[in-house]
Amino acid sequence: MFSMNFSSDKTDDGKNTAVHVRFMEMALAEARKAMSIEEVPVGAVIVYRNEVIARGFNQREQRQEPTAHAEMFAIREAAVSLRHWRLQDTTLYVTLEPCAMCAGAMVLARVATLVFAIRDAKSGACGSLWNIAQDPRLNHRLEVIEGVCGEESRALLRSFFHGQRRKPKYAGPPNSP
Repeated sequence: MFSMNFSSDKTDDGKNTAVHVRFMEMALAEARKAMSIEEVPVGAVIVYRNEVIARGFNQREQRQEPTAHAEMFAIREAAVSLRHWRLQDTTLYVTLEPCAMCAGAMVLARVATLVFAIRDAKSGACGSLWNIAQDPRLNHRLEVIEGVCGEESRALLRSFFHGQRRKPKYAGPPNSP
């Protein structure tokens, strides 16, 4: 139930590596916030004109909300910050390859660039299982850079899931009255 396959066979091409690392470290700080409340440690930040305008971390368990992913919080906050739903010229940094929902939201929001740390072989939608972020049939495509701070993200996720395996399995929702 809690096992995930994390891999990354591509790395950043070197373009803006120091900048990417700086912002990915901020996304990792968000991931640690998620881990501190026993959420899957995924964090995201959105950058516009070299400034962080939005942050997010996973909160599905805390909120009992299936769409409470790090990227979704960051996208919503960025739209408020820019006062526009089009997030053109922004870069979204996230510690794990986005799922189909989050990749779709990035396409719809017109995010320019996605930078992620590691692939998610079980639900990744930006190159692993699907490539929604660069699908030519859609009206917008993102530049995708992967592998930035991959080891740090992988270690955080492995630590979290190692701890989860030691806990009793989830038995399902409570009985209704």
